[in-house]
Amino acid sequence: MSQTDVLPAPQLEPLAVGTSKWERERNAYWRLLPALLSQYRGQYVAIHDGQVVDSGPNQVELALRVYRRFGYVPIYVGLVSDEPPRPLRAIPPRVAARGRKE
Repeated sequence: MSQTDVLPAPQLEPLAVGTSKWERERNAYWRLLPALLSQYRGQYVAIHDGQVVDSGPNQVELALRVYRRFGYVPIYVGLVSDEPPRPLRAIPPRVAARGRKE
């Protein structure tokens, strides 16, 4: 009978799932949301480095202001609301063209 060498288990690092800067900012938004409702309800907030850095009624204008201030870095811009986000539905171009009356 031959002898089997037993080696120690390899040291594995956990996968870096959900650790992009944008995902951290989104997680911060959801963590902060209960407190944001009292001050920013109905407005968009921009999250950078885990905190609100600006707010306003227009999502695009808000994002542009924040990018001018901090540079083009990942941020999260979300609407402060206690309603669930509306689902987005995109119609593929071929389906839309088929339904068109000419």
